[in-house]
Order: sequence, then C-alpha cells, then structure tokens
Amino acid sequence: MTILVAVPDSKEGAVALAAAADEAELLGTDLVVVNLGLNPLDTSSLPPTLKVTVTKRTGKSDRDPVDAVLADIEEYGATRLVIGVRRRSPVGKALLGSVSQGLLLEAPVPVLAIKIDEPRR
Repeated sequence: MTILVAVPDSKEGAVALAAAADEAELLGTDLVVVNLGLNPLDTSSLPPTLKVTVTKRTGKSDRDPVDAVLADIEEYGATRLVIGVRRRSPVGKALLGSVSQGLLLEAPVPVLAIKIDEPRR
C-alpha cells in the first residue's frame, strides 16, 4: 500500500502534504509526494520515520499535472491519492479548469480531498 499526494505551490498543497503524511503514518505505509510546483519542496516537517519519495516536474512543459499524477499512481502502485482543494465559483471552474477536479474524475484509486479553511465570499 502506498499513499500518493499531489503538492502544488499553494496553501492547498501544504495542507494536502500534512494530511497525506498523517494518512501514511496511520496506515503504516510509505508516501510518494508529487511536487507539481517548479520550486524544490521542503519535506523537513514530515516525520523522520516516514519513508518518503519525492517526484518532480522539470519545467512547465514537462507534463500536464493531471497526467503526471496519474502516471505516478501507476508507477508507484499507489492505493490512495490525497489532494488539497479550495472553493471555486462555477464560472471559475468552467473557465479555468482544475487539476483537483481532473484528479477526482480520472484517478483510478480512492481520493482523499482535503479542504483548506478559507472564509466564504
């Protein structure tokens, strides 16, 4: 069993990473972190006893983020995906698309979606 987490450069990414680490510890399994950002990911806050593998994109044109996560689910044999989500308006969803939405719809494994605390507008 492997937990995989998609981590963009955002608040959602940080919340998802923390939740995925908790999930992996609870289940006694390893964690694969897909760094969807273009900056190095700081994993120093993760428990030292947790086995962590970090994968990353090498540039904007490397891969579509959804495709990158789906490929890593298959490559690492992940049995659960953790993502961070935030509230979006219907127009925002229609115009901009969403990596989280794509993963919810396309992932071949159960998805744990973690919402960040943000005030209603």
